[in-house]
Parts: sequence; C-alpha cells; structure tokens
Amino acid sequence: MNNKVMKYIFLGVGIYLLFAASVLLFYTDDPDTMHWEDREAYNRKYIASMSLEDNHNKKAVIEYMGAPDITEAKQIDGDNVQVLFYRTQHVKSDGITTKDECTPLLFKNGLLIAWGDTAYQTYKDI
Repeated sequence: MNNKVMKYIFLGVGIYLLFAASVLLFYTDDPDTMHWEDREAYNRKYIASMSLEDNHNKKAVIEYMGAPDITEAKQIDGDNVQVLFYRTQHVKSDGITTKDECTPLLFKNGLLIAWGDTAYQTYKDI
C-alpha cells in the first residue's frame, strides 16, 4: 500500500475513535427517550439496586428514572401517599402500559417506603 492510502486509513480510524470517545464521555442515558425494551431493563436494574436504607426521595427517583408510566396519590391523616408505576415487564403488545406491566414504588411524604406488589396493596389498604 502506498503512503497516501495509509494516511486515509489512519485518519478514518482516528475520526472513528474520537467520535466513539465523545459518545461515551458526553452522552447520558435519558429514560424518557429510550426504546421501551431498553427502558424496562433500565428500570429493573435501578429498582433491583434500591435499598430502603438509602432513603430515596421521590424527586431523586424521578430524576434518575424519568417520568413514571402511571401514578396515583392520596392524602391520609396529613400524609401525602403516592405510588409511581414504572414499566418493568412486557405483557401485551397493545401500545398501552398497564399496571400489571409495572413495578409500583410507594412514597410517603416524598420518601420511598416500599416497592413491588405488596407496596401497591399497602397503598390500596390505607
């Protein structure tokens, strides 16, 4: 190969590496723009890493996970109780996200107190 071809090959590889490095350094995941399958995996991963000892607040959860797919709220004895539903499993390809496709996160006065099916049952029983 002559030197001119080699220069173009190295230039192309260099541009590719610069582009790849830029994407890795500056691109942030945004749950609101993810494809539904990626968002489900993202939500499952985040929820699996949660612990009640971490004192998650609603604002931080929404900032990290994006807007919930479904939400419910009520006030009981001066306490604000809210359930945020995040899609975590595919059930039916109908274009509509339903509660059975979501994991509920239960917040009391803005702090996460429970998640999963028992959290929603607790919410309904209050």
